[in-house]
Amino acid sequence: MRPFQKIFWNALKKDLTFFFDNVITGDESWFFQYDPETKLQSNEWHTPQSPRQKKARMSKSRMKGMLIVFFDKSGVVLSVFVPEGQTVNDTFYVEVLKRLKRRVNRVRPEISANWKLHHDNAPSHTCFVVTEHLTRNRIVTFPQPPYSPDLAPADFFLFPKVKTTLQGRHHWTLDDVKRDCTHALKDVSVGDFQGTYEAWKRHLQKCVHAQGAYFEDY
Repeated sequence: MRPFQKIFWNALKKDLTFFFDNVITGDESWFFQYDPETKLQSNEWHTPQSPRQKKARMSKSRMKGMLIVFFDKSGVVLSVFVPEGQTVNDTFYVEVLKRLKRRVNRVRPEISANWKLHHDNAPSHTCFVVTEHLTRNRIVTFPQPPYSPDLAPADFFLFPKVKTTLQGRHHWTLDDVKRDCTHALKDVSVGDFQGTYEAWKRHLQKCVHAQGAYFEDY
């Protein structure tokens, strides 16, 4: 049994009701100045007799910005737009984690002494500098199996939801992208975050019972 399975299996044998109450999950993703709608989104209703409207093929713009978001079952805790030209390396990520810790102390004081961090296995997340920082600050990490976006709430919920909102919109500048991303994050309801954490539990339960198998549909 893999490490994440052992941790979660022990939780399953106890009580999952409060297991995720102090887990904060996070990840980063690219957001584009223009991201075309999917084929389904761009479909328009028409009668059999009406001519089909010709549409120019559009592709994602080259201009893009990276957004890092941390959230829990109550909503977004911290969102950070990576400055243009900055890579998310170990030094930068440690600074983000410092901001996250201060933010948790401010907006989640009830869990500030014992919260757990969930992020994926990107090199900038698992390097020595970052793990040392987490250990020194007594921040426990909730393990993430490699290559498992189905077990990362940012991947199966938050980023797709925000990107769907922005698809098809033309933004003149990256500041416009940042503004609309921020608005989209604020529009996600607490109920959606709570429902996502319940779905996350189900995903993990199914994965543990299947000995770590990957699922696309739940």
